[in-house]
Amino acid sequence: MTHRSPLTLTFALLAFGLAAACAADTRFDTREHVVRMVEVADNLEHPWSLAFLPGGDMLITERPGRLRILRDGALLPDPVPGLPEVRAIRQGGLLDLALHPEFEANRLLYWSYSADHGRGVTTHVARGRFEDDALHDVEVLFIAEPASDGGRHFGSRLLFDREGYLYITVGDRGEMERAQALDDHAGTTIRLHDDGRIPADNPFTGRDDARPEIYTYGNRNAQGMALHPETGAVWQNEHGPRGGDEVNLIRAGVNYGWPVITHGIDYSGATIGEGITEKEGMEQPVHHWTPSIAPSGMAFYTGDRFPRWRGDLFVGALARTHVARLVMEGDRVVDEEPLFRELGQRIRDVRQGPDGYLWLLTDHGNGRLLRLEPAD
Repeated sequence: MTHRSPLTLTFALLAFGLAAACAADTRFDTREHVVRMVEVADNLEHPWSLAFLPGGDMLITERPGRLRILRDGALLPDPVPGLPEVRAIRQGGLLDLALHPEFEANRLLYWSYSADHGRGVTTHVARGRFEDDALHDVEVLFIAEPASDGGRHFGSRLLFDREGYLYITVGDRGEMERAQALDDHAGTTIRLHDDGRIPADNPFTGRDDARPEIYTYGNRNAQGMALHPETGAVWQNEHGPRGGDEVNLIRAGVNYGWPVITHGIDYSGATIGEGITEKEGMEQPVHHWTPSIAPSGMAFYTGDRFPRWRGDLFVGALARTHVARLVMEGDRVVDEEPLFRELGQRIRDVRQGPDGYLWLLTDHGNGRLLRLEPAD
């Protein structure tokens, strides 16, 4: 018979209790609403993004390279076939999803992923026609160049604006100086037509010293992007190092400063860039976090389920394991409320569903899909 120490039994009971609490529906008192959190699915391996399909199905990416279908509240056992080869390396893998603005008519699905390119690995974006639970006519629309070694800072959020342009975030790949080089896709926001063509009015089109796909630069590693519900402007968050996570309002041709200016410091404690937080010609963030929360997916809330949250911006936090609710007045953040810290879960994505609920993905080996409902 195996004997366990009292300390071992205590830890086992605590772990069991936490797992049981996470598996059950959980209520949270927030400043504005009492919220019920419902687990819809689990056993997802590092899920990264979700998309809501007409008819009620959902698509979920798993970072190792699987695209999953959630139908009638249950994950289908087999992943969607038709994906190109994915190189799942550290932070890379199968990442974001976006539906074409006319998805109901053309069934075009877009996704970002890391894959081999030349002698390195880099961010790719592809699209395909999603029909009969499979991908067809897949084509790669964008490859971030130059590729590099390592598995950090792929960026990879996707967003369509109201005019149908596709925005793509590309991280600095852990090589910070690249974010200030206009002949390099690293550390930028990319803007394309839906078929991958370069818009003629992109800010650096026609310059010999710049890549014409670039829309903004000086971005470290942006992993959240959302449209403002009133203005239609593109908003973005990006990871800082130790501190200096940012929320930015994205505008054509703007330099967001990384790594010349930052509110953060290096992981070693060393100064980054010029050791300053402001410089002429470089944009200030709308909001920043120091210490870092490691922001990821984000969404403006516009639904009716939580009327006192309408217009607020919700940001998933990986390092601080919560959802940050940012109270907005125009283009200013006037208050902040951390939500759901009790769960201790890395929040990878935040989306508003067509049902008006908020949906979360947790970034763990046994990742979960959670739905937030009003309990008041």
